[in-house]
Amino acid sequence: MTDVTQQNVEHARKLVPAAFTTPMRTRIYQSVGWTCFVLLTGWCLWSFGFSPARLLEGVTRFGNVLSFMFPPHIWTTWLEWQEVLTGLGETVAMAFMGTLLGAIVAFPLAFLGAKNIMPFTWLRLGARRGFDALRAVEQIILALVFIRAFGLGPLAGILAIAVSEIGTFSKLFSEAIENTSKKPVDGVRASGGGNMQTVRFAILPQALPVILSIILYNFESNTRSGTILGIVGAGGIGFLLADRISAYKWPEAWTIIFLIILTVYLIDGFSGFLRKRIIGKDDRSSN
Repeated sequence: MTDVTQQNVEHARKLVPAAFTTPMRTRIYQSVGWTCFVLLTGWCLWSFGFSPARLLEGVTRFGNVLSFMFPPHIWTTWLEWQEVLTGLGETVAMAFMGTLLGAIVAFPLAFLGAKNIMPFTWLRLGARRGFDALRAVEQIILALVFIRAFGLGPLAGILAIAVSEIGTFSKLFSEAIENTSKKPVDGVRASGGGNMQTVRFAILPQALPVILSIILYNFESNTRSGTILGIVGAGGIGFLLADRISAYKWPEAWTIIFLIILTVYLIDGFSGFLRKRIIGKDDRSSN
């Protein structure tokens, strides 16, 4: 292999000078892009009232709030613990039921949005736009709507999570179905299998592990979302957290936050255990 010397570089520069310079059009695009980025960032900072003094004041106040974290508040009666544990249970149950209902409805809808399943482009694109419409509405907005319709309580939170997850699950499930290998499909069809047999024996065995992982991850995510929904009146631990914060009972509020974090840790560990038991351990992790 010939070593590249400065003389070779100069010779190449003379032969193809354009390869060693940035085209004028590219430089203009880069300059315009960076200018827009700087102007947009500056406008956002000015519009939001950003200033070093305000930032310093906020950090100081936040430090005062953090100072209430330790020592954590420990309730001394079973009735107090029962109220908090009941709220945590409602939040987890809300996330579980919302995730389950969303997955049940989204699973058959996902086949409408999968390119390798649905041959009609207009129907597939229409289904995908419907998924986007469901995902475009935040869970907290859906919760406010359902609270208005069904009243305060976990039912509104369950429906808000379920409707939002229908859009999310349908999109992710359809992508999991689309990304399956064609070789098992060709094998089933070569052996005389029809469309239903192809889906049952070639596509679903590949897609189901991914679908299960998506469901488990979103269950964990919806546990956190359920806390926010409780703040607006959907019940659960979020209602108790909002009550403690509004009453400036920061030690109790931080203890509730710690319990929420612990709950998410436990759910994450349980989800990982289920993935290993049902999906199996990835062989690549042992290499």
